[in-house]
Amino acid sequence: MDKVAVMGVGQTSFEREKNETFEEMVFEAVKAALADAGGEIGDIDNVLTVSNDFWDGRTISSMSVMYASGAWDKDVSTVEGDGIFGTIYGVMRTLAGSFDTTLVVSHVKGSEGRMNLITNGMFDPIYQRALGIDATTSAALQARCYMERTGATEEDFARVSVKNHRNGLRNPQVHLGMDLSVEDVLRSRKISDPLKLYDCSPVSDGAAAIVLANEKGRKRFRQEPAWIRGMGHCSDSFTLGYRDLANPRALRAAAGKAYRMAGIGDPLRELDVVELYDAYSYMELLWSEGLGLVPEGRGLDLVRSGATDMDGDLPVNPSGGVLSAHPVLVAGMARLIEAVLQVRGDAKKRQVAGAKTALAHGINGACGQAHGVIVVGT
Repeated sequence: MDKVAVMGVGQTSFEREKNETFEEMVFEAVKAALADAGGEIGDIDNVLTVSNDFWDGRTISSMSVMYASGAWDKDVSTVEGDGIFGTIYGVMRTLAGSFDTTLVVSHVKGSEGRMNLITNGMFDPIYQRALGIDATTSAALQARCYMERTGATEEDFARVSVKNHRNGLRNPQVHLGMDLSVEDVLRSRKISDPLKLYDCSPVSDGAAAIVLANEKGRKRFRQEPAWIRGMGHCSDSFTLGYRDLANPRALRAAAGKAYRMAGIGDPLRELDVVELYDAYSYMELLWSEGLGLVPEGRGLDLVRSGATDMDGDLPVNPSGGVLSAHPVLVAGMARLIEAVLQVRGDAKKRQVAGAKTALAHGINGACGQAHGVIVVGT
């Protein structure tokens, strides 16, 4: 079977409120990805954009960034969801044989919308929306389920927040790197019990782009490849009541597919870096279990032991994670970009020594209804 590599990555800085339009952000990210790849827009066979009409405030919003993404006279497709799902689709399009190279770009201007209203819209319009449930209140419900199932505490969640915000200080692309203590997190304003202010990610603006190529297409670029070793995606039930919120079975299935493709049997030992989607602090514990890093219910062991710190056995979110910047739709692709930089040795102050294999993870839907996992390596 043919192989696909990430040949170039680019992203804007992620900020609370950027002055640029989303078209300008897309242009900046695409230009950076092409420069990183050592190519130009003429080297791209097809373009895939990731956007959301609610966040952009217009219908068929993907059409408005065609020029900015260099899609003139090229085959174009779109994905509504996180950028990691767009990347998985881009890999499939590249493997299908019609295209040797693919450009994937995602964007959002979170500052121009109200997250509680927009995420309320992802719930059932008849039975759930009137309750006022949104991304944060549903996450609080999941966090409470996880605590009752495993014995995890608010202090465990706070440790994740401290670690990831501190990692964010090493990353100039994020806007919420901070030196916090566990006490700072626990004393921060309550948002939705048990989640506090520093347990929750910010709403950010930003764009990101990735250049993909098969073995033939990669010869168009000067950059060394970061190969897609494995990938998988899976979805759980739309209705929260039909799911066990403390058991991320869809993530377990997606990760299993990626590991089988990559030939990974023991992810805790065989992965060098993990970038996971920590929109809320508790998610790092829960997703670590879904990724098979620890048995079910033991995600708290990783955090308490320090294994996921920058100097630990398996650093998790050296970029600062989503807690340090959360451009919705872009955040999963940002996890992949960090994974690529790590295996290339280009992560600068946050570089994990000797990193050769890294995992990136993204989610879509309330409480991680859908999960995408990509393993990259040199």
